[in-house]
Amino acid sequence: MQSISPETIFRGNDAWEKSLPHISRLTKSPLVLGRSIHTHNLKKKIFLDLKNQRLNVDSENLNFDCCYEDISRIKNIILKNKNDSIIAAGGGKVLDSGKYIADCLSIPCITVPLSASTCAGWTALSNIYTKNGQFIKDVSLRACPKILVFDHKFIQTAPSRTLASGIADALAKWYESSITSSKIDDGLVQQAIQISRVLRDQLLIDGEKAFKGEFDNYLSWRNTIEACGLTAGLVGGIGGEKCRTAAAHAIHNAITQIIIPNKFLHGEIVGVGLLLQLRLEAMKNNNKLADQSIKQLLVLMKELNLPTTISELGINVFENDNLEKIANFTCREKSEIHFLPFEINKQDVIEVIANFEKQKIRT
Repeated sequence: MQSISPETIFRGNDAWEKSLPHISRLTKSPLVLGRSIHTHNLKKKIFLDLKNQRLNVDSENLNFDCCYEDISRIKNIILKNKNDSIIAAGGGKVLDSGKYIADCLSIPCITVPLSASTCAGWTALSNIYTKNGQFIKDVSLRACPKILVFDHKFIQTAPSRTLASGIADALAKWYESSITSSKIDDGLVQQAIQISRVLRDQLLIDGEKAFKGEFDNYLSWRNTIEACGLTAGLVGGIGGEKCRTAAAHAIHNAITQIIIPNKFLHGEIVGVGLLLQLRLEAMKNNNKLADQSIKQLLVLMKELNLPTTISELGINVFENDNLEKIANFTCREKSEIHFLPFEINKQDVIEVIANFEKQKIRT
């Protein structure tokens, strides 16, 4: 079974308003799930609009990330309230939580992304973390969300940092899928890879314009947010697991194991992992273009104010056995890094990260 996309997608400046009649036919007693205080006004609007549709609406916030503690608590609230759907409105952790809870309770999930930081509003996948933000595992769900509402006016309210993070995460789709799936002869997988190539090209063309010009250059901004929030999800939907992740996400998952005072966004960490993946390709797979790709990405990432080394994430890999911890988790038995078409071991990861951090690569 393959879950490719949400059943219904609304997108554009008035997507939320257009979705309301459809939502009202699907649910009578939804729970609106959110988290951040920065999105309080949007969640209040969503809540009141649903009330105006004469729905019996409840609201609840996550206390942490997409973690079992919050998931269990929200499930109990839904059961107590007898909610018949969950409307997840927020960033990736909120969307993943909503999808997972809905899947557990066999009720519909409606995703309303409030930033373009990930494609979590699209996918039949949830990443589970500890309440301290350490990655545990990803969980495949039975279906993509029932409805995805990608309202441009909502996305416009998000900090520009979330867009930069989304660009880094979406760029990884090409670099990961093109190496993990290039020899797979399944037509859909090959088509997914080509979509990810066009996605990369579009982000390289429009990403910086969208980030710096924001809504002044509306076409670039629109193309960029939809590439991050929609197309990136489609690549994983069509291509399956091996078109989703490889070393960049494996290294992200490992870096989250080290708790630091300042939290970084998913794509910000994935971007660093992507640079390290390309270094691994150059070292282990004799990829002559990998270093050129690093230089190209560094130019864009610096323009987007994205971190480009683990030290810029607030972690010194040369203390507290951090390098060993990252390498161990990156290379654990079920890690996505083993999707690479060449063997990677812990020592390879240690060597690449140590050299990368010491050199502090500059364009």
